[in-house]
Amino acid sequence: MIQIAGLRKSFGGKPVLAGVDLGVERGESLCVIGQSGTGKSVLLKCILGLTAPDAGRILWRGRPLDAASRPDFMSGFGMLFQGAALFDSLTVWQNVAFRLRQRMPDPQARAIAVEKLARVGLGPDTADLMPAELSGGMAKRAGLARAIADDPQVIFFDEPTTGLDPIRARRINGLIRGIVTETGATAITITHDMDSVRAIGDRVALLQDGQIAWDGPVSRMDHAQPLAGFLGNTPLL
Repeated sequence: MIQIAGLRKSFGGKPVLAGVDLGVERGESLCVIGQSGTGKSVLLKCILGLTAPDAGRILWRGRPLDAASRPDFMSGFGMLFQGAALFDSLTVWQNVAFRLRQRMPDPQARAIAVEKLARVGLGPDTADLMPAELSGGMAKRAGLARAIADDPQVIFFDEPTTGLDPIRARRINGLIRGIVTETGATAITITHDMDSVRAIGDRVALLQDGQIAWDGPVSRMDHAQPLAGFLGNTPLL
């Protein structure tokens, strides 16, 4: 679905990505882990086109992800931002239906938003609330509903459990795993939480020193020497 080859990016002469090679198959859930400052977010921004890489290629369905193919890519992805990143001037349903409202009447968009809110465990009474009226867990669920509102082929999750207590984090992980399984969407998760990796990932890739130091099934990571310092319940700080 997405193939990254030889991706490089430097800031101020300091290499952040130093030749990243990584791929994710259709319907696969890939978790990218690594210490802070290793380039996880930069990698995500390069895929999304928010940051231009210095070198390397990003392929989407076997085609270069460039100006010609990016509109197709952008129309088929969803994203759960760190901290949910809801628009504070819009109601919850307007946030969830933000993309939908560009091409359909509000009543239809609202109906879909309410349906997606129900999928993440939020009732219809939540739809007309403002983001400031939501708890942290509710805001994260609303952000997840927005990510899946347009039935995306690829979903990106940026630190999906950051700021949540362990109980709410487990619930979000469960929702993500369930949604990815039900929809067959391809998922790429940037996380420092190994509990999230175990709950939602099929594969895990360790980004270290600007390159992928280990890449393999989650079922094998407990025996992978490069991951020894990251396993257990210790966050990747």
